[in-house]
Amino acid sequence: VQLVESGGGLVQPGGSLRLSCAASGFTFSSYGMSWYRQAPGKERKLVAVITSVAGSTYYADSVKGRFTISRDNAKNTVYLQMNSLKPEDTAVYYCNAKIRRIDYWGQGTQVTVSS
Repeated sequence: VQLVESGGGLVQPGGSLRLSCAASGFTFSSYGMSWYRQAPGKERKLVAVITSVAGSTYYADSVKGRFTISRDNAKNTVYLQMNSLKPEDTAVYYCNAKIRRIDYWGQGTQVTVSS
């Protein structure tokens, strides 16, 4: 299993970024996918989830209405569109797949929201 995130960077408050996570080594369309984030000195927290078949979504309250998770099963990729970014969104963002009770993580991508 391999998960590779991309799309992070430095953005001003109010700006947007789209993160991507390219997955390989498993049947991507069969599993739900998640995004987590970890700010410096804090624990890793769940940001958004998308299910495998129906594509149902869940969001943490802190990002609801600003972030959108989506997936393209043909490309084995999950996305996180982040709008109206705030300084408190600054963190390393990780892609996650839980396969047979095992958590798999990408290497993370840094998102910094600052003027």
